[in-house]
Amino acid sequence: MSFKQNPIYIIGSINTDMVAMTKNLPAPGETVMGGEFMMTAGGKGANQAVSAARLGGEVTMVGRLGEDIFGDQSIERLKHENINCDFIGRDSIAASGVALISVDDKGENHIVVAPGANNQLDKTKVKTALDSMPDNAIILLQLEIPLETVAHIIETTRGSSRRVILDPAPAPSTALPDNFLNGLYLITPNETEATKLSGIEVQDDRSAEAAARKLLATGVNNVAITMGAKGVVLVQQDGVKFIKSPKVTAIDSTAAGDCFNGALAVSIANDLSLEQSVERACRAASISVTRKGAQDSMPSKSEVDACSS
Repeated sequence: MSFKQNPIYIIGSINTDMVAMTKNLPAPGETVMGGEFMMTAGGKGANQAVSAARLGGEVTMVGRLGEDIFGDQSIERLKHENINCDFIGRDSIAASGVALISVDDKGENHIVVAPGANNQLDKTKVKTALDSMPDNAIILLQLEIPLETVAHIIETTRGSSRRVILDPAPAPSTALPDNFLNGLYLITPNETEATKLSGIEVQDDRSAEAAARKLLATGVNNVAITMGAKGVVLVQQDGVKFIKSPKVTAIDSTAAGDCFNGALAVSIANDLSLEQSVERACRAASISVTRKGAQDSMPSKSEVDACSS
């Protein structure tokens, strides 16, 4: 990798995760007995920031927290990971965001997010960060902050040399506005998100390729559809590549997508090719699913270096 990397700005959610382990996930209306309980730092934005920082990225987090103990702990944890927190605001009214997570014996999960102060991250509150970003910045976005804010960031940076990556998670409940995706450097939906965004049901590599090509037609430059243990379908203007993930025994898939996106941003920041970046991100995510927790599961650079695909 290059010794001089591009800075990474991650604009998104910061939560505290409350995780209960259980043999089986409950059906609607059902109560099940759980086992181990953990309370850890989370939120898609913060998870991705930690992933990128542990892999050697020069990371700045942009977000919003409440003036409460959860906010204090989140700031302390992010600073401990060598993440620049200068653009994290504190809200005197809204509480810090929390996520309630259930994880079963197979590593599958149910997640309910109460966004709190994350919902107060409007376009006026990201202006200072946007104004300060250098031209070579890598910007990583998700959808756990207001959609209007994400749209504003994409519109503001459209046509610039900054490369914007969108992880469209959680999957939008309604259709995205026209021109929303135009100008993005990369979008990284999973199968469910790609299905909602494209209108094409993604079940295998070929349907993923078809969905990705439909997304390319919206003005996105590159599409990487993550397929869990099956790997990633990467579609660019000049072709398609099917990238496999290392085979592992998963115990907790929480934040695997966040690990993938953080690792992807670091590799792009170090000027690896997009194919190389996706391969490295797959290796990072494959390590994260063998551990419990969100930020706690993020691997180090040396661990990803040692992982064979």
